[in-house]
Amino acid sequence: MTTTLPLHGKRALVTGASGALGQAIARRLAAQGAGLLLHAHTRPDGVRALADEIKSAGGSAASLTFDLGSDEAVRAACEQLLTDGPVQIIVNNAGVHDDAVFAGMRAEQWQRVIDVSLHGFFRVTQPLLLPMLRTRWGRIVNISSVAALIGNRGQVNYAAAKGALNSATKALSLEVASRGVTVNAVAPGIIASPMADAAFDSARIAQLVPAQRAGTADEVAALVAFLAGPDAGYITGQIISINGGLA
Repeated sequence: MTTTLPLHGKRALVTGASGALGQAIARRLAAQGAGLLLHAHTRPDGVRALADEIKSAGGSAASLTFDLGSDEAVRAACEQLLTDGPVQIIVNNAGVHDDAVFAGMRAEQWQRVIDVSLHGFFRVTQPLLLPMLRTRWGRIVNISSVAALIGNRGQVNYAAAKGALNSATKALSLEVASRGVTVNAVAPGIIASPMADAAFDSARIAQLVPAQRAGTADEVAALVAFLAGPDAGYITGQIISINGGLA
């Protein structure tokens, strides 16, 4: 008996797919049968290698390089994507940190973080939405952060961007629910990565996190893949934390 994968035939765009979390999400979606569209900006070699890996394992993947901060670049990329049909899964994973205490934060630090994490969501999702709606099936998953829920010193810009993304998630979910499209956000806590390892030692993590460990990129990816699949069709407008009990 041949088993049909739950996302067979669905095209899935993952922004920021060159990082550890983006790669984990892409691998999970590919394992469920989705055709992956892997975006990067500053690390195109990473998504090319990931696309090759997925194809070598029998999946479908293509790599894309464009700047989420550019209206023109994103518009052109989305137009090109749509020539091959609608994109029915969008994972808005791309984001940047540029941390500073608020009193010393430069305007460009504020604007850059807001531009990629929040405006990037608009630039990618808005032009892909109507074709998705016409299929009467779609999944939009936005990667938020625990910083948007409880704040974090030195990250007023990042918390503001992700908090606005949470609000956009809830509002958009109301607009599209009747067309079979869900919109949710995933808010990770401390996830093992070179950046987290530099900021938190194991003793500090044990003090902060009830689970007494950092999460893994694959644990976050498993949640994203579930929300992107057919079994999550009645979950929408939610901000789902994955943080070991941190908040």
